[in-house]
Amino acid sequence: MVNRASKHDGSASAAVTVDLVIFTVLDAGLRVLLIERGKPPFKGELALPGGFVRVGEDLDQAALRELAEETGINGNELYLEQLRTFGAPGRDPRGRTFTVAYLALGPNLPAPVAGTDAATAHWAPVEAALASELAFDHLAILREGLDRARAKLEYTTVAAAFCREPFTMAELRHVYEVIWGFPLDPSNFRRKVTKATDFVVPTGELRTPEIGRPAALYRRGPAALLFPPMPRSADGEPASYASSARV
Repeated sequence: MVNRASKHDGSASAAVTVDLVIFTVLDAGLRVLLIERGKPPFKGELALPGGFVRVGEDLDQAALRELAEETGINGNELYLEQLRTFGAPGRDPRGRTFTVAYLALGPNLPAPVAGTDAATAHWAPVEAALASELAFDHLAILREGLDRARAKLEYTTVAAAFCREPFTMAELRHVYEVIWGFPLDPSNFRRKVTKATDFVVPTGELRTPEIGRPAALYRRGPAALLFPPMPRSADGEPASYASSARV
């Protein structure tokens, strides 16, 4: 049953949905999970995974259920947070609809398997997704999700959610580079990461590559916030990114 919120005077009602902006780092680039809609409206068009909230269902539960049903991905191990609610009139041709958008992050996530309302599902390069015409208002949701992810790397430890443990400093730096969109100086990055309280914890082990020097391995520390923070502007942030607001 679809969850609809009705006014007390009965003059209007609205459906409640959830949509997910899910990022992962694959093939040295930032990817977002997209589906091809298998049913109207917008049949055959690309969209973010999501769907209606069921009566009596928690919003987080609805987001994880829709993710599993439409893509086969288990979201229980993902970093998950609410982005915001989108409710512009006319955003859904089926009627008045409010959607609670989620931001989700995970390391090297598996290939999705389409199900229920999704005809296909795939990981798309973020820049290609931003240049596409997505169903509903999903392009606006994607843009806000990317802005949120970029901003959170400055003042939280969420970047480690993209790395499978244990990870090297170069792997963590790569996360920052693909999300922020510009290279970082390795020495400065290492200094800032190790200076941040409880951001990462050395395991005491090394990873020996086929070519090059052994690299120290790390795991996530207990901190949720970066102290001190790592502002993009301190690393030569391009002007095109300067307007992204911290959320």
